Amino acid sequence: MVPEFTLLGASLALGVSFGLLAHEGTHAVALHLSGVPYRVKILPHRDGHPIRWLTRTPWAVVLPAPRPATPTWALQLGALAPLLLAVPLFTLAALGHTPTAASPVQLSFALGWFACALPSPQDFSVAFYADRALESVALDGTESGTGTHR
Repeated sequence: MVPEFTLLGASLALGVSFGLLAHEGTHAVALHLSGVPYRVKILPHRDGHPIRWLTRTPWAVVLPAPRPATPTWALQLGALAPLLLAVPLFTLAALGHTPTAASPVQLSFALGWFACALPSPQDFSVAFYADRALESVALDGTESGTGTHR
């Protein structure tokens, strides 16, 4: 019983870990394909106790640096790109290969991955208010570090 729970916990942790990195990766790919400059920081803001590093701070951050001529849709696309992480799970469901309670290890990994497919509140903020971010860049006349996560 205990080894099974340990295996399920490890599978869930792996699903979330890979999902978090894939989440930030989709931001970066969408921004890159849209021509928006960006920076990726892996393990930013590391101070204090290692447990806090894992639980309370981001593991990776994508910081777009839009120019005044950057189209609003490019930031919106970059912000909502993690929704694409749900496509493999929906494809498996459509093909009838959905992980079920009969295969709990695969199900826990899929749940961890799917949780990372949801855009964060910061992502939705960028998607809904991309025009304001671009206005501030136009007023500054310089590239900013407006990030999808802060």
